[in-house]
Amino acid sequence: MKIVIIDYGAGNIQSIKFAIQRLGYQAILSNNPEEIKAADKVIFPGVGEASSAMQKLKDSGLDLLISELKQPVLGICLGMQLMCNHTQEGDTKGLGIFDVDVVRFNKDVKVPQIGWNQIEALDSPLFNGINENEYIYLVHSYYAPVTEDTVAQTKYGVTYSTALQKNNFYGTQFHPEKSSVAGERILENFLKLKSRN
Repeated sequence: MKIVIIDYGAGNIQSIKFAIQRLGYQAILSNNPEEIKAADKVIFPGVGEASSAMQKLKDSGLDLLISELKQPVLGICLGMQLMCNHTQEGDTKGLGIFDVDVVRFNKDVKVPQIGWNQIEALDSPLFNGINENEYIYLVHSYYAPVTEDTVAQTKYGVTYSTALQKNNFYGTQFHPEKSSVAGERILENFLKLKSRN
């Protein structure tokens, strides 16, 4: 199985690569469109600020490529947020894969949310074998509200989307590579999805 982690200069990609290795798979880091298109699974990570990350995608033409991919694609953290219509962070237009706008947590809660929190209302093959109210690891100041594409929710001041799914596109606000045994299981579930729709 060919697993590609999109390397566009905005992501903690080594930790994802090591997590995949722990599961017994090999992943390559690439920003080559042909290599990405040929992959069985694509992981779209993201750490940092939305507008600069989106600019890096545009500079390499990957913004147009990602939306057209037909194999399972997993956006992680900022990667998931960039797959939405828009984010308030840097007033950034996203890829428009998920029909929802990302907004900032209000001042009633400590921002960013850092640490372990629970996921519930699980509704995706990503969560096979994962219990309701399992703990996962999050670091973020912005969130996607609950939408028709929501397949997991978390409460932090508000109830928001911790995972989204639409067709072959999946997104997790949390970091599966940092979420211990549950996170590894979620990553493995993604890698076991059927490769083509």
